[in-house]
Amino acid sequence: MSIKIIPIEQDFLARVRNQQLDDQSQPVERFYSAEGGEPCRDVLRRSRPGEEVILASYSPFAKVGPYKEYGPVFILANHSAETVRLDILPIPETSSSDYFSQQLVLRAYNYKETMVDSVLVSASEACDTAEDFLLNPEVAFVQGRFPTAGCFACRIERA
Repeated sequence: MSIKIIPIEQDFLARVRNQQLDDQSQPVERFYSAEGGEPCRDVLRRSRPGEEVILASYSPFAKVGPYKEYGPVFILANHSAETVRLDILPIPETSSSDYFSQQLVLRAYNYKETMVDSVLVSASEACDTAEDFLLNPEVAFVQGRFPTAGCFACRIERA
C-alpha cells in the first residue's frame, strides 16, 4: 500500500503568515531561528539557522469531540517553493535538517476522529506500521507525532 502525507492546511498557513492569527485566534510568535532545528510542518524539515519561523497553535482535527486538540506547530514565516515529498514519511537520514528523530509516535484515527490505536515506533518501522494501520478499514488516517513533546507532525492517509 502507498501512503500520502497531507500537508498542513493552506488556509491555516495563509492566516498565520498574513493575519498573524492561529487556530485559537491568538497572535502568532515570529522569530529568527538562532540555531535552527525547529520542525517546520509546511516543509517537513528542520529550520535552518537564521531562517524566519512562526510558532502558532494548530488543530489537526476538523470534527468536534474529545480528541480535538490544539498544539504548537512551527512553520516557515514565508512561503517556500522547495519541493516537499508527500509520498514518503520524512524519516531521518542523519542530517541536521531531519524532520523526525529516531523514533516517532503513530496514532490511528477512525472517520469520527476517535483514536483507534497508537504506537511508539523506530523511524525504520514507521512506514510499515502506518501502512499496517491503514489496512484496517476502520482507520481513516494516521497522525505522526514527535515522541517527547507529543506534538502533531503530519497526517498520513492512503494514496
